[in-house]
Amino acid sequence: MTGLIRSLQTDDIGRVREIEDAAGEAFRGLGMVSVADDPAPAADVLAGYVRTDRGWVWTPGPAETVGAYLIADIVDSCAHIAQVSVHPDCAHRRIGGRLIETAAAWALAHDLDALTLTTFRDVPWNAPYYWRLGFRPVPEHRLGPGLREICDDEARAGLDAWPRVVMRRELPPFAGVSPDRSDRSVPAPAGRPFVHSARPAPRPGTATN
Repeated sequence: MTGLIRSLQTDDIGRVREIEDAAGEAFRGLGMVSVADDPAPAADVLAGYVRTDRGWVWTPGPAETVGAYLIADIVDSCAHIAQVSVHPDCAHRRIGGRLIETAAAWALAHDLDALTLTTFRDVPWNAPYYWRLGFRPVPEHRLGPGLREICDDEARAGLDAWPRVVMRRELPPFAGVSPDRSDRSVPAPAGRPFVHSARPAPRPGTATN
């Protein structure tokens, strides 16, 4: 595996939006047309992640085209992965995993408790993929107010037409799932991931997962 990960920059915004649109096409094959058609995060939203240094991109080399990105928020004292997407041309190279490890290192440096995300439960490259990276489902009654707000926003956007799940990974990586915040009894989702992407629901001032 080659390439490098660096901070998201203003000049990357147009390319990041192209990556999001391309990655979203995978949902069309599952009949999730509205998800595939969901627009990429707006340029001004992505600019906010540039300003706050909460976004990262993967490139094959220093002067080459960006092939993947991740943006993160701070939600309920955790690093919340708002979006991680890999262009289909760069799939099967564990790039999404590298970006998630970058976010984990950032979260540790900022004394955050865990990584969190919301995603589709039954889409092969969503929850099953994150399970393999150490994420575990969080029961609804254990959600903090920030994650509840995100889930409510996703429902208003119609994403709950397909089963959604909130997932959490403790820090440091693979240190174990907290029994008071995650459900160890939930079996691993079935399926094999092939593209790393979780489409966003609209939230005021942020891109969300």
